[in-house]
Amino acid sequence: MTTRLVQISMKAGDNSALGRFWADALGWEITGDKGPETNVEQPGSTYPDPAALCIDVIGPPDAGADPRPVPAPAPKTAKNRVHVDLATTSAAHRAELVARLTALGASPADVGQGDGVPWTVLADPEGNEFCVLEPRDVYRDTGVMAAVVVDCLDPRAMARFWGEATDWTVHEVTDERAALRSATGVGPYLEFLRTSEPKRGLDRIHLDLRPYPGGDRRAEADRLRRLGATDLDIGQGDAPWTVLADPEGNEFCILSPH
Repeated sequence: MTTRLVQISMKAGDNSALGRFWADALGWEITGDKGPETNVEQPGSTYPDPAALCIDVIGPPDAGADPRPVPAPAPKTAKNRVHVDLATTSAAHRAELVARLTALGASPADVGQGDGVPWTVLADPEGNEFCVLEPRDVYRDTGVMAAVVVDCLDPRAMARFWGEATDWTVHEVTDERAALRSATGVGPYLEFLRTSEPKRGLDRIHLDLRPYPGGDRRAEADRLRRLGATDLDIGQGDAPWTVLADPEGNEFCILSPH
């Protein structure tokens, strides 16, 4: 058995507002908005669908409600280790998309990209960085979400772990970059880019995995531990998911089979 990447989880101070931004930004829809959780999915997709990873926005617990088994999001103080890249089809499309995102509440962000790069770095209303890319042939069939990008110290090691942890296929591995994609050949890429900056603190954005129907969450967690994952206690208690960290400390969750 194995797991599959099903969604991106974002911590938020206001999950409803941030969910609405991303739904409008991607042209997707909000399929759930109850209490501290807002779900954003591509219209016409059936969760879980590798063609379009959904976004699960998690906010602080409701006042007076029972405490949720996850910590409230801390204020953002540094560049996120995980971000989303958006695809475009032409220079005009990129300019139009940047203008529309800015009107929705995005703002320019400086992550050290310098002048003259052909992509645009923005931040969503809660400061989460993302990139609007120039047209690239590799992303011509991904849909609006071109890639989920993870900063790392060793792309080769990350490709080994995540290639075995999930059923995603490794497409490229170098000292500077690794790229994986669903074995079905659809949807966004999962990319690991080399950085010299070590991980600090909990990620505001992380990946969620699910075993296939008939799989076992605890058995999959044991398998991933053998691959190099470690247990992580974020105060989740006896939650119906397992919180682990990959070999570089990036937290992720294994959800129950679906």
